[in-house]
Amino acid sequence: MFAERTGYIVWVSDIKAARGLDKYGTVHYMSRKMNYAVMYMNADAAEEAVRNLQRLPYVRKIERSYRNEIKTEYEKNVPDKTRFYSL
Repeated sequence: MFAERTGYIVWVSDIKAARGLDKYGTVHYMSRKMNYAVMYMNADAAEEAVRNLQRLPYVRKIERSYRNEIKTEYEKNVPDKTRFYSL
């Protein structure tokens, strides 16, 4: 139903020029202070888009986000200690 999305952090030297990143995917956030942009793109076209992004003169570094690979299902194996600290 939905296409698989991959997140990337793109470090840039010029934040005004980084407005052009919309051509390669969806820009989720741009940090003016730290000069980076968080963007999402389709996983099947991501490899080609990253190659094109690296050619841009204002792009310094591209990092892949590992958010999809982080475990989000938690187990409660630790006993609740709140009853020991109640008054």
